[in-house]
Amino acid sequence: METDNLRLFVMAAERLNISAAGRELGLAPAVASARLAKLEQELGVELLRRTTRKVALSIEGADFLPYAREILAQAEAARAALGGVGAGPQGTLRFAAPSSFAQLHIMPLLPEFHDRYPELTLDLRLSDTRFDAIEGSFDLALRSAPLAESSLKGRKLSEDRRVLCAAPRYLEQHGMPETPEALHAHRFISWRRPDRRELIGPEGATVPLDPRAMTCRVLVDDGAAQREATLAGAGLSINSLWSVAHEIAAGRLVRVLPDWRSNDRSVLWLVYPRSNVLTPKTRTFIDFLVEHLGGRSDW
Repeated sequence: METDNLRLFVMAAERLNISAAGRELGLAPAVASARLAKLEQELGVELLRRTTRKVALSIEGADFLPYAREILAQAEAARAALGGVGAGPQGTLRFAAPSSFAQLHIMPLLPEFHDRYPELTLDLRLSDTRFDAIEGSFDLALRSAPLAESSLKGRKLSEDRRVLCAAPRYLEQHGMPETPEALHAHRFISWRRPDRRELIGPEGATVPLDPRAMTCRVLVDDGAAQREATLAGAGLSINSLWSVAHEIAAGRLVRVLPDWRSNDRSVLWLVYPRSNVLTPKTRTFIDFLVEHLGGRSDW
């Protein structure tokens, strides 16, 4: 199989448009269609279903797509190992990240990244809901969770410290809780599927904290929405420090129980499927993010 035809198939599958994929590769629509037909003939299956109105992946095409991406990644890594022409980072990198983190800390870095690596295109998939990095066929993903899956490899980006906070207006109306037990008398802004946590006090005392046992008047699935609801005075919330550090420094939010800390040991990981070759484009983006955001704990 020719890698050029595989690249055309991957691009057409991602865009669901054969002509658009061909144009990006400098091919006329008829030539692009002929090359895809040749690839399908070699494989003995229909990869893309064409009608006069649209293009869709066939079942076989969806099954073959991650393998096609892997073959292209292997070829790119092999060229890089030989130090050949065109071995620098180029192409499209599929990167998944929590939307709230990306908006605050990754988007502002994009101009500098593209100035450094003009041949790289970032295909960003941003959502605060949990995702499967393998089934999503991502080159790289940012996760705020323990790295438990044996199918993933990762590099630690930074700590993900969680803090309890509220808006001054909320505390003026409802008072400042002085102990963990006092939290039960307050309103909480919580995720739809919150995790049980444990608070550790200044002398090592531990107290369980289960948002599901609290009075939750607002349920969210987006970190930015949780922060904005907290700023509006809707209740207390547990936030990543990277999400609320500026608001705390400016006095728009106030730490609640500042002498207590959450014992969830969350870490920001840059992860990729263990089966993937670490291509130049993936390594370049990892190194760039570590350079700018690595090792942060106080944000």
